[in-house]
Amino acid sequence: MLMLNLSFQDFSLVPDDDPSLHLKALYKEIDKLKAEYDGLKKEQKLLSEARSSNIMFTQEFQQRASTMKKRLEDEKMNQAEALKKEQEKLADLKKEESKLSLELLKVQQELGRMDETHQSLKQQTEVSAAVPEKKVVFNGETAEGANALSFDVKPHVVYPMEGGTAFITFEEEEVAEKILALKEHEVQLGECSITVRAEPVQFLIPASVEMDTQVCPRRILVSNLPKKDSVERILDKLEIHFSKTRNGGGEVEDIVMLEDSGNVVITFLDSNIASGLTDKPMHEIELDRGKRCKVKVTPFLNGEITLLKTCNTTCSKTVLLTGIPTVMEKDNLQDLLEIHFQKSANSGGEVDAIVYNPVGERTLAVFQEDTANPE
Repeated sequence: MLMLNLSFQDFSLVPDDDPSLHLKALYKEIDKLKAEYDGLKKEQKLLSEARSSNIMFTQEFQQRASTMKKRLEDEKMNQAEALKKEQEKLADLKKEESKLSLELLKVQQELGRMDETHQSLKQQTEVSAAVPEKKVVFNGETAEGANALSFDVKPHVVYPMEGGTAFITFEEEEVAEKILALKEHEVQLGECSITVRAEPVQFLIPASVEMDTQVCPRRILVSNLPKKDSVERILDKLEIHFSKTRNGGGEVEDIVMLEDSGNVVITFLDSNIASGLTDKPMHEIELDRGKRCKVKVTPFLNGEITLLKTCNTTCSKTVLLTGIPTVMEKDNLQDLLEIHFQKSANSGGEVDAIVYNPVGERTLAVFQEDTANPE
């Protein structure tokens, strides 16, 4: 409350002789003071409202500051969790990188092995391509595992016969077993008889062969040749054909026919000719005017045996007869031996083959694979 402090000095200017003027001055002063009072009340009200507004603003600011602080703390926590997750991801990525590095190393090693295998297969392909064409037929035989991927080594044994001996081969193994079990046999030769001894036939044959082969750069192997024409004519026509550059050939140094297979080996002076010819496996050769035939050209292999394993084998159907004296002509004695061992009364059976070598003579017996009863 605004207090008025009036003293007697305030009224000293009012003349004493006119009380109404003095009263008017008082009212005027009172009105002035009331106006100031009302102004002060308004100002006090404005200040109060401003104070309330400031308090409210302060409260709102504090609330916003608290909310912002909490938000910052939450964001900090979220960032910490995100950082932790990123660190975990980074650790996982490093582990994955290490794993991928190991896998890459394994893949590189595997690629190295595959490259070696590729080179080996390429070499085998070249070797396979060097094999002349052979006509084959399926005979019902099957194979499993490694046997299905192996090459057969067919026995071809030349056996020197001593004088006074004979080889006799039976159709049935049981007959040969009976003859061997009896050991000694008395063979009637008309009015006289001889005693011969039955022994098993044993020798070494190849069990497995490993060869180191390589393609010869100057030679080719020509197969699938006609059988009716003479050897000289075939060799001449081949040399003429493969000497011409338009046929991919060149100067021929040597040409020879292999007697065992009937194939021809051609050697060129230039080492670049053979590889070009073998890129085209089939070549058409003119033998006569208007008569042409297709021959197969393959690489020629040079090789050497690196490993040879042998095994001892016994012929199951063949028996060696020893102690045969020269008592008559060779053919007659061989016939009588065959007649004797064909009779079941003598424990014999059907004879497939027989060879007799008299005393003082030299004979070579050839043993080959038994195709009648393949194992």
